[in-house]
Amino acid sequence: MIDSVKKGLLSGISTTWSLGKVIFPVTLIVTVLQYTPVLPYIINLIAPLMNLIGLPGDAAIPLVLGNFLNLYAAIAGILTLDLTVKEVFIIAMMLSFSHNLLIESGVAMKTGVKLWVILTVRIGLALLSAVVINLVWQGGSEMAQGTAIGKAAEINGTGAILLHGVIQALSGIGQLAIIVIPLMVAVQIMKDLKWLEAFSKALAPFMKVLGMKPNASMPFVTGLTLGLAYGAGVMIQAAKEDNVSKKDMTIAFIFLVACHAVVEDTLIFIPLGIPVLPLLLIRLLTAIVLTMVVAYIWNRTDRVQRKEAVYEQ
Repeated sequence: MIDSVKKGLLSGISTTWSLGKVIFPVTLIVTVLQYTPVLPYIINLIAPLMNLIGLPGDAAIPLVLGNFLNLYAAIAGILTLDLTVKEVFIIAMMLSFSHNLLIESGVAMKTGVKLWVILTVRIGLALLSAVVINLVWQGGSEMAQGTAIGKAAEINGTGAILLHGVIQALSGIGQLAIIVIPLMVAVQIMKDLKWLEAFSKALAPFMKVLGMKPNASMPFVTGLTLGLAYGAGVMIQAAKEDNVSKKDMTIAFIFLVACHAVVEDTLIFIPLGIPVLPLLLIRLLTAIVLTMVVAYIWNRTDRVQRKEAVYEQ
């Protein structure tokens, strides 16, 4: 047990360091940009496109904040606007697929998944979901409600802004470490006790349906429940120790970029008065269908290539 804890601690620290090298600079830069004309410029640039997806121009504010920062920043932006339930639901759906893009894409790339795959899936699903909801849902015309959440702190001076950025970046790494290090210890203990082996066997039928091998189950479930960053940490370790293939990692991440941190990312929207159960079900169903389609095409292509190789011989 002591050896398992020691090995898990070292693994957790190593993973936190690896992911922290992505989180620190991105958080610092984006935090500082909040106090410059850059983010307002981006918001003004995007605003004219909002009408195409059924949103008013100022809806660009929570969308930019959510994609550059996180869902909490996006909700703070939503609560400064007069929006209907339908408009908030569209924003929530888009941001459920596409939020915290810089950090989450960065940590996903640490597992070997291509950046274009991550961005194509996340941004594509966000835009597609907005168009479909805008065209299909005829209700939700009443005004959304919620409890006010504080805006970004008023900070003046270059030094103070930089210090605030550094504190925010270190805080982000600290929050990651608080979850990742104990998680890695728990994973290591479960490995040594053979619990993960039993867990993988139990999930095998579902993993097979999604086109993945059972050894991808642990990072898959971690990402689904806790989020991409923490799922990436477990997946990096699994790739090293459990020989999770690049193909399975990519397929797992295609599912996870569409549907991850399902508890937190769903409950956070409840105060806004939108229907959160459809929000969860749409994400889950989209992730399952998309993953199955990608895995089917990938596996079929592999089989064709193997047959061609045998025929050529």
